[in-house]
Parts: sequence; C-alpha cells; structure tokens
Amino acid sequence: MKNIITGAGFTGIVIANILAENGDDVTIIEKRNHIGGNSYDYTDEETGIHVHKYGAHIFHTNSDKVWNYLKKFSEWSDYSHRVNAVINGEGVNIPFNLNSIKKCFPPELAEKYTKKLLETYGKDAKVPILELSKTEDIDLKNLADFIYKKVFEGYTVKQWGLKPEQIDMSVTARVPVFVSYDNSYFQDKYQGIPKNGYTKMFENMLKHKNIKVILNKTFNEFSKENDIEGARIIYTGSIDEFFDYKYGVLPYRSLSFETEVQNKEYYQDVAVTNYPSDNDYTRIVEHKRFLAEKSDKTVITKEYSHQFELNKNDRYYPIKNEENERIYNKYLQDAKNTENLYFKGRLGSYKYYNMDQAVLEAIDFAENIIK
Repeated sequence: MKNIITGAGFTGIVIANILAENGDDVTIIEKRNHIGGNSYDYTDEETGIHVHKYGAHIFHTNSDKVWNYLKKFSEWSDYSHRVNAVINGEGVNIPFNLNSIKKCFPPELAEKYTKKLLETYGKDAKVPILELSKTEDIDLKNLADFIYKKVFEGYTVKQWGLKPEQIDMSVTARVPVFVSYDNSYFQDKYQGIPKNGYTKMFENMLKHKNIKVILNKTFNEFSKENDIEGARIIYTGSIDEFFDYKYGVLPYRSLSFETEVQNKEYYQDVAVTNYPSDNDYTRIVEHKRFLAEKSDKTVITKEYSHQFELNKNDRYYPIKNEENERIYNKYLQDAKNTENLYFKGRLGSYKYYNMDQAVLEAIDFAENIIK
C-alpha cells in the first residue's frame, strides 16, 4: 500500500516506521526544514549542548508497550524532571507539594496545612487546584487561595490568556497540588531523554528503504505535483487547514522562544523555572541539565505564550471548549466521509497529547491498519 503521511513529528514517524516494517511504501511530507516536529533538538555549536528548539520535552510513560518500542531506536538517560516556580522571589517546587508548603509558610502554619492535607486527601494524592478551592475547611481554603493566586492564576493567564476556571478541567488537572514530599514533576514508571537526542532517535526510526522523507513542502504543494489517487493519506497537520477552514479556524495557543548562551556554568537550580507573576515569559529552560552535559557555559530559552494567528505563528495547544469542539466535529465528520483519509496526532485530533500518548495512538493505529 502506498502511504502519504503529512508531518514528521512523533505520530507521523512512528506510523511510518511500523508501516514500512510491514512492507508498505511511505512518503512523509514535512513543511519545516527538519524532522521531529516540536520534539526536534540540535547541538549548539558554541557549547556542544543539546537544545530543545521548541521548549522542554521530557519523555515519561507508564506504558511498557511504548517504552519497549522506543528503546529499539535509542538508549535513554535516567533524567528525573524537576520544576520550580518563582514565588515571592524564591524558587518553589512545582507541582506544589508538602516541601513547597514548608518554603512558603512559617513552621507552625506549614505543619497545620500539611496535617490537614494528609488527613483529608491522603498521602500521595493529587488534587486539582479547582477541587481544593471548593473545600469548606477554612485552613485548606486559605491554602488553596494562596496556591491559586501565587502559582496557577498568573501562569494560566500568561499561558492561555484565560483564568483557570475558564479552561477545560483536564488542563488545570495536569499540574495538581501533590500531597507528597516527592519533588519529581512526574511519577511515571519510565522517564528520560534519548541519550543522543530526539532527532537522532527519529533518524534511526526513519532508516528504512520503504520510507522517503520530503522536507520544506506542504501537503497541498505535494498533491499538486504528484498523483496521490488511491493512496492512504495520514494527516497529522491541522484538520481545519486540510479542509481550507470551511467551518472556521480552530483556536490554539502559540509559543515563541528566545534562546541564548550564558557565560556561566549554570543559570538556575533546575531545568525548568516557571514565572507565574514576574516577567513576560512563562518559563526559562536550561538545556544542559537534561543530559547532564558538561560545559563552562550554558544555554537557556525564555518561552512566551501568544494567541495563534493564521500564517503568523505556529499551533501548539488546542483551546478546548464546547464551541471549538463543535467546529472540530464538523471537520471530523467530513474526514469520516472521505475514503483512505485519517487525521492523527495533536493537530489532527485537536487534542493535547503527551509524547507517550501520541506514540501509543500511533502504534495502535498502524497495527490496526496492518491487521
């Protein structure tokens, strides 16, 4: 079977690899000048440090299936992610946990909050901030108000242009209050970063005689230049773009990045520091910490959030609400009525995926096609 895949990110590359191993011919069309999608990384020439071009990408999963699949293409570091947020001028652990409480409150009050959290929710519970805010206990209510104002509200407004209560619960629940002393950002069974970078791993996945990759070209450009009749089309780009925005443009948040070399060994205490209140940027990423790379200099990236504007910036995070879902479902119905056309991945599904979720969906999709 002849397959045309639009987009050389995680979803497109995984599908291409599995189909090619099954004997299918696959052509990947990618409008950027590199493979890897938003997970693309490169080596900074001045420092030798691997840089995540489109923001920090830390792989984590509880899926044996996903982990065992990706291990075929790369060795992995045992990196465990840590995140701080600047609160009242001091770096405090995120997700906000029992150690964060110790840093932010006097000992007697911190002990009271800790005890009540443990009694109410239990050890290792993960409590969404909007759920904690509904508590009737006056002490926990005060704690929830502090965390909401100091951590969630400012960051959410900068990141999404909305207050936490205005966005889908699945978004605010992604970084809950963690009733634990564990400072790890994730608690998944498997965590890490490819030892030679994501891009090298993607190159290994695409090393197959049945796979052809074409960069710097859109699907529309390719379809005008080539006969695609009868091909299976797997589109991981934006579904509204494919249908020429006939039902309207689906809203997204976009990002921009300022990357710079700092003439010091380290810039901050952890790989990622969030700025809920201070500065225009949402966070600063220090790249050398991901692979514990050695250099007397360091590379940082300041990350800014913006509204997506067609033909001006890139799509990153879908804005989920009833109206946007209604528009997406119109496009999805048109897709279902078109033979041999499939929309996958974050943009095709209008859904935010962690990397492991994208990989699992891609594996399952490719395996179902083969069956």
